[in-house]
Order: sequence, then structure tokens, then C-alpha cells
Amino acid sequence: MKKILVIDESPLVRKYLQEKLAEYGFEVILGVNGLDGSVKLRSDLPDLVIMDLTLSRKTSLELLQEKADNPNAAEIPVIMCSSVVDKAMLMEAAKYKVIKFFTKPLKIDALLKVISQVLSVDLAMDKTPCIIEAHFNAEILFIEIARGLNRERVDLLRYKIEELLALYQRRFPKVLVIMSDIRLEKEDLDKLKALFANILQATGSPPRAVKVLTRSGLVINFLSSNPACKGIEVVENLSQAMDRLLGLKVTEDDDLTGQAAGSDLLLAARPAGGEAFSLRMAADQAGAGAAGEARKKILIAAVDDEPVSRQLIVTAFAASGFTVRSYENGRLFVEALKDNDFSLVFLDLLMPVMDGFAVLEHLKEHAPELPVIVLSALSQKETVIKAIGYGIKSYLTKPVKPEDILMKTVEILRMNF
Repeated sequence: MKKILVIDESPLVRKYLQEKLAEYGFEVILGVNGLDGSVKLRSDLPDLVIMDLTLSRKTSLELLQEKADNPNAAEIPVIMCSSVVDKAMLMEAAKYKVIKFFTKPLKIDALLKVISQVLSVDLAMDKTPCIIEAHFNAEILFIEIARGLNRERVDLLRYKIEELLALYQRRFPKVLVIMSDIRLEKEDLDKLKALFANILQATGSPPRAVKVLTRSGLVINFLSSNPACKGIEVVENLSQAMDRLLGLKVTEDDDLTGQAAGSDLLLAARPAGGEAFSLRMAADQAGAGAAGEARKKILIAAVDDEPVSRQLIVTAFAASGFTVRSYENGRLFVEALKDNDFSLVFLDLLMPVMDGFAVLEHLKEHAPELPVIVLSALSQKETVIKAIGYGIKSYLTKPVKPEDILMKTVEILRMNF
């Protein structure tokens, strides 16, 4: 049995990788921080190490140096993961038998493929093309599914939901499942059952708080015939879904058949100092100088014609060390895009000269991977529908608070799943 040491400070990441890798027959050893990982590396001598770049009590680079100095461990291959890429640290890490670097959110299929190659083990992975995304907006948990259903991604969704619930400190959210351009066969019924079981278990929400936007006859028949899904409603369009969900009240008095496993622990796990939690980035544990340099590399654009809104964003990140650049219309931002490597954009929709929709069209062609958080004074329902129409996953309805801005930033830049 091959041994894999997982070193990550997220309990959810450790739990997920332990369960998933054990399914494939690996012995999984867990390290809760850099120091703990260092001890277990020496004592257990695993066949592979999967570790996060950002560790406390002993930095990842210190751990890698110790490994290099230990003749018994020096040749053990390492896979590193991080939410934020710091090229200087990557160059340093590459000297220490780091064979692959993954950016978070975790891409489990790609990770399993590398593990299979490194350890020369044949893993029977589900290769079904599948896109599953989850995000919070307008008090609703949106789950978007396209192409097909993949067993690994369906399992991963449960952890993504738990991470979002912990971040936003939510219980029993309203849920909208959007299944667009999806192709399913009868052979997918077991995965469909697992999908909705994971959604109900992870959220703890009653079935009546879950709406499904789909035209798939297989999905519709499944929901109507499965007792566990009784109460889940299929809706015809996004407007109808929003009407049903925004007017819905979900409380702890509901008959909740599957409360979120460990939800009390998750909700209590968020540190009281919200800012310290929200703005922790790669290299924070590598010393004040390195942390400061890493923070300076986070460049945020505030694109809004309202000076108050731009200043709010600047103020929200005042203590972070991030660089925020303000633009009073879309054209100024688009021109600046040529010479700046932005990490995140806050974008107003209604602006003179060049509005937010025109900016989104430009980004679709020239910077499709750049994360955008839409700011809008439109009503919540209008904002949701317009944003989804442009493929935007994250938006805030004005007026916004600094803590809302920080929390959305965490969701975009720091999520593990």
C-alpha cells in the first residue's frame, strides 16, 4: 500500500483528500501544519507528499530544506498547492523535488492523474466531462452544472458547499441548481442520486428550499420519483426561480432531514478577527518581508463612476497591503488592462463613457480568466439575472459594506474547492 502524506491547514482539505485517496487504496497520513508535517515526514517516510505552500509553525520552504537534508527523505516527490501563485517562491520550491504545482481551487481529476503517474498506480477515474461550480449571491447558494456528471466532482461539491457555509456563516441556505447544456443517460442515475444527497446533506436545507432549473427529462423524472427529493421544485426559468427563492423563509423550525454534517464546527471555526482571516495570502508564514512582497503583488481594480464606491473599496483593503487602482469609467480600466496584471476587478454596471456590460464583453475576449465581482445598484433579482447572463459568478448589490467586499474577495482568491 502506497503512503501519501497530506500537509494542509484546512481541516476540510485534509478530510476530503483522506477520504478520496483512501477510496483508491492509499494509506493517508495527515499533517495539520508545517511542524507536524515535518515530524511525520521523518517518522513515516511516505511515497509522496502533497502540501500547501502556506504553512505555519514551519514554512513550506523550511520543511522542504529539512527534507533535502535527510538522505532517507530527499528523493520523495512533492506536489504543492496554493491559492495564490508567487513566482519567486515557486522557483525556490522547484529546487526541492517538487514535481508539480497546482493552484487552488483543487482540480481533483488532474491531481489524481499526477498521483497515478508518479506512483505508477492505475487509478480507475471517472473521465466524464463535467463542470460544477458553487457560489453565494443574493442570499442564495447557486450551483451550476454543465456537460455531464463526474463522480469525483460530485463528491468535491459537498466540501465546496461546506467551505462556503463556513465563510459566510450561513445555515440552511436557499439553493438554486442550474443544469444547463447537460447530457445524462440512465447510467448516470447513481451519480444524480449522490449529487442531490450531497447538496441536501451539506446545506442541511429542507428540499422545499431547493429549486432546480433544468430541461432534462431524466432529472425531472428522478426528482419526482425519489422520496429523498420530495419537495424539490423544478422551475422553468431564472426569473421564476428567483421569485420562488427570494420570497422563501427557511428556519431551524423546518423539518430538516439531513442537517449539515459538522456545521456547528464549521461555523464556529472562523476566527473572530475577520480581517486577519480574510486577507491571509501565500507567504504570510514566510516572514514579514516575504509576506509584504506577496501582498504587494495582489493588484485590484475598482471600476466605478461613484467616488464614494471607489473609496470604499480602497478603504476595505487599506490594512491588507494589496494595491488598489481606481478607474472612473470602463474605458480607463480597459486601457490600463494592457499594462497591468490585475488579480481581481470590482466592476460597476452603470457608468458613462463605457459601462460595465461593455467591459465584460471586452474581458470575455481579452482576459477571460480575470475574476470579476460586479457592483450594482439594481435590485437583487435584476442583478442576478443580468450577471448570470454575462457569465459572472460573483456580484454585490449596492450599498455594500467593507466586510462584504473582503468576504467576496476571500471567496474568489482563497477558496480550496
